[in-house]
Amino acid sequence: MRREEVLKNIKEAGVVAVVRGDSKEEALKIVDAVSKGGIKVMELTMTVPNPVEVIKEVAEKYKDTDVIVGAGTVLDSETARACILAGAQFIVSPSLDIDTLKLCNRYKILVMPGVMTVKDAITAFEYGVDVVKIFPANLYGPSVIKSFKGPLPQGDFMPTGGVSIANLHEWIEVGAFVVGTGGDLTKGAKTGDYDLVQRTAKEFMDAYRKAKERI
Repeated sequence: MRREEVLKNIKEAGVVAVVRGDSKEEALKIVDAVSKGGIKVMELTMTVPNPVEVIKEVAEKYKDTDVIVGAGTVLDSETARACILAGAQFIVSPSLDIDTLKLCNRYKILVMPGVMTVKDAITAFEYGVDVVKIFPANLYGPSVIKSFKGPLPQGDFMPTGGVSIANLHEWIEVGAFVVGTGGDLTKGAKTGDYDLVQRTAKEFMDAYRKAKERI
């Protein structure tokens, strides 16, 4: 899938599931539960044990479906390249790493780096980034997107960290491109309750659709 198509599909999906886990097995079960709940974009983080192996397995399992598989918590270009070779269709970083941006542009892979300042956002856009990740978003609240869009009305932003079912509509209403959610979505996995993860994913998607209808 081409970079432009990945970007379009992520925007239409609306919610990105940030998948962490204490084991490969837990991460795989989370992906299955989240996808059954209706969330179709998976950001598999590098904090999962054997993360590249997990990405490869998930990418292979879902290759003929509408699930989009990406890599998160990518700190450097070497890791980004390994994830891309394993099947990641997009790369997400917690911060701005120029070498990672260059590598992703070289291979025409969507990359969403984390930023905390307008200066970082401008740098990201200058290096061809389509969407920047506001992280950790809970330090700011939804009003930060309005603040960013003041000087950067052309910018697209993905808040991650602190996005919940209760406040998702606030992020959409202020113009978030998509939202990323992890702990609030996957908390059921901590007790092995993957049915709860599936139900929570459905609630997130219901909240997203309702928010879009209101704007």
